[in-house]
Amino acid sequence: MTDDPNLSLNSSLDLYVKAALGKKALGLVVLDVRELSSIADVFIICSGRSNRQVTAIAEFIQVDLKKHGIRPLSVEGKKEGHWVLLDYGHVIIHVFYESMRNFYDLEGLWIDAKRIKTASLIKSENLTTEIAEISEIGND
Repeated sequence: MTDDPNLSLNSSLDLYVKAALGKKALGLVVLDVRELSSIADVFIICSGRSNRQVTAIAEFIQVDLKKHGIRPLSVEGKKEGHWVLLDYGHVIIHVFYESMRNFYDLEGLWIDAKRIKTASLIKSENLTTEIAEISEIGND
């Protein structure tokens, strides 16, 4: 066990991040709200390009985490696919349709929350950067 609570938090959060990225969630952000809210320790915010993708992301998260014995306390909005909230107690996952995410701007609302980078999130961001660089080379 480590003395750094952030390290153990990051490693446990990686399961949630991997699940969200499993269906190509966009713009994934992990916010540490422990110092700002009593309702959760962490918010994970991501989005999909369509309401079908939003629903697919939310369903995949549930199925994937269930394999690890993690079940949500509640799920809201899955049928509509505009904003799905998966409440896992200490972790709340928000899966938005892109336009809804921009409208509600949770990142702006929780601007004082520290951003957390897990191993899977860093790997995903690095891969996205590499793909963008390759695309630029191909366009030259």
